[in-house]
Amino acid sequence: MKNLIIVESPAKAKTIKNFLGKDYEVIASKGHIRDLPKHSFGIKIEDEKFIPQYRVDKEHSQTVKQLKELAKKADNIYIATDEDREGEAIGFHIAHAIGKEPQSLPRIVFHEITKGAIKKALENPRTIDMDRVNAQQARRLLDRIVGYKLSPLLSSKIQRGLSAGRVQSAALKLVVDREREIKAFKPKEYWSIDAIFNKTIESLLSEFEGKKIEKFSITDEKEAKRVVKKVKEEKDQFIVAKIEKKQRKTKSPAPFMTSTLQQTASSKLGFSPRKTMMIAQKLYEGVNTPNGVTGVITYMRTDSLNIAKEAVEAAREVIKNRFGEQYLPQKPKVYSTKSKGAQEAHEAIRPTMLDFTPQIAKEYLSPDELKLYTLIYNRFLASQMEDAVFELQTIYFKSPSSTFKAGGRKLIFEGFYKVLGTEDKDKLLPELKEGQKAELTKVEAHQHFTEPPSRYSEASLIKTLESLGIGRPSTYAPTISLLQARNYVELEKKQLKPTDIAFNVIETLEKHFPDIVDSSFTAKMEEELDEIAESKKDWQKVLRDFYKPFIELIEKGKKEIKSQKVAEPIGRTCPQCGAELLKRKGRFGEFIACSAFPKCRYTEQIEEQKTSEERCDKCGAQMVVKRGPRGEFLACSNYPECKNTKPLEKKEVKKLEVSCPECGGEIVERFSKRGKFFGCANYPKCKFVSKFEPVEKKCGECGYMTAKRTYRNKEVYECIKCKHKEEVQ
Repeated sequence: MKNLIIVESPAKAKTIKNFLGKDYEVIASKGHIRDLPKHSFGIKIEDEKFIPQYRVDKEHSQTVKQLKELAKKADNIYIATDEDREGEAIGFHIAHAIGKEPQSLPRIVFHEITKGAIKKALENPRTIDMDRVNAQQARRLLDRIVGYKLSPLLSSKIQRGLSAGRVQSAALKLVVDREREIKAFKPKEYWSIDAIFNKTIESLLSEFEGKKIEKFSITDEKEAKRVVKKVKEEKDQFIVAKIEKKQRKTKSPAPFMTSTLQQTASSKLGFSPRKTMMIAQKLYEGVNTPNGVTGVITYMRTDSLNIAKEAVEAAREVIKNRFGEQYLPQKPKVYSTKSKGAQEAHEAIRPTMLDFTPQIAKEYLSPDELKLYTLIYNRFLASQMEDAVFELQTIYFKSPSSTFKAGGRKLIFEGFYKVLGTEDKDKLLPELKEGQKAELTKVEAHQHFTEPPSRYSEASLIKTLESLGIGRPSTYAPTISLLQARNYVELEKKQLKPTDIAFNVIETLEKHFPDIVDSSFTAKMEEELDEIAESKKDWQKVLRDFYKPFIELIEKGKKEIKSQKVAEPIGRTCPQCGAELLKRKGRFGEFIACSAFPKCRYTEQIEEQKTSEERCDKCGAQMVVKRGPRGEFLACSNYPECKNTKPLEKKEVKKLEVSCPECGGEIVERFSKRGKFFGCANYPKCKFVSKFEPVEKKCGECGYMTAKRTYRNKEVYECIKCKHKEEVQ
């Protein structure tokens, strides 16, 4: 064997192998083959130097053995991992694992996995960039220091199983701060005055709506009614005071980079960032096409908007041939990113073959792959097309005391919308002349309340992280996935809602470790990592500058942070042993447990307060679902300031497939102030009730009805009458 090419992904290896002849063997390392140990700190500190103690884990031992054997037989060994810091570091570890000096091996890089790109890369090898490797090592060691030193402290003081991290904690603080804003928000009342004006055009009646300009200055119903009354008095005095028409261009969008791809895939396709990156990885590494298996998009972890000259020329040719010269700008469009620390040497995300259209791709890609590929393909073409042109229309209607404004819009030239499409409908206003009389036919006042800021969605959080310089393209999706996995946030109506434990963690970090949750500090650290990659800073010095003050805060925190592991009595006794019940906090939130634990393991789940989409018609605050003696109802969340309540739509009663043992009637699910129970539908004639859900099985002792439940960690059938228990087989 003459040549060995080592990549990180089996799919990538398979695609590259298809392009090369028998003289090349292509094998995958399957990601990082060396890393810090999983169950120990793994960093040796000597003479103010941080020495990582890398290990080959068991999962990769067989891969390393295979790599060593193939390396011995090869005349040339090429490192062909991804062209980013992570890929550079993987190549560095591969070299060490096979017993080679990293910078002695030729390193090839490419932005796309196509035959031409691979051959060009083989003709222009370089060496492993140790500055990039050191930047990745610095990031890895910083994250290990924070995670290994801070996470145990949080677990010991707040709740077992908690974790903290540089990017993770800064991102969580953004989510928590937004929730604080929402909770502190006080809605303000305002009224809009809307009017309908009629215009007779060739005996046809045309209606259009006008909005009173000063709507935010009307803050109560009394003033709104006064304005409506005044407008009605002047209904015959309205004239067309002013007509404005102007053109506005909507610029073509830039091609995708990692953050914008994740945001658009979330809003347009409903994909999570993690799902988007998994599909994009597959499209990059290789899929079936008419030309065999090949990569159909460029590298998907990028914060650059640069496009290769050849790709721009190919796009312009396609636009000219498919759509006509009117859609082609005179000069190619050039975009630059506003991202902090962007790697401008990389490319934006684009299709590698413009003749592999979405129509052709439909025969080769899975439905989700096709959706994402179409998004990338169309966005790239649109980025090189002419701007769209709209005509904006504004008409002002004036009476002695009021001015109304009506707006319209018309698409004159669709430009890039030819590819992307637009959901905007033309809203045309009738032809009028300044000074002519306007007929007012209807005027109404409408009450509104200002809205609190919305919670972050996955897409909007990524956008904020990017704008603040927190994290990099490779970290956005893993960060959000980790926050959900740790139960710090929940997805509610596609928005990120922090859990109670998230507030506890952030409050503790804000007080004792302010830098860890400070977005500017985290962004500054990212800039320092970029400077290491650019050979402007020493990675050991960056670690030293962070480590000493951080460890001092850890030691201080061990003494000063008060334990928050409290158990609160709820005023009830355990139904199994009679001991006091306590409200506790666990990994998955609050729950009720017996104080006699571990002798008694009785627990109950606490139902979270549910919010309603309705708003209070008295103060405008959010309505929440509460439970009273007669079941659930809606109440104002601004209680006790506002005591407004209203009935909740009654839900269909759940009926069980068993008959009442007393009268033969139906057993139904009911609720009381003490929680859920089961009773006869013939109440009050029949007063049969059970705390646990009855089943068909009869008691072996007295023949009465039983209920299936958990008792001392075992499932049992318990008689509702005599309490005899039989273990479920």
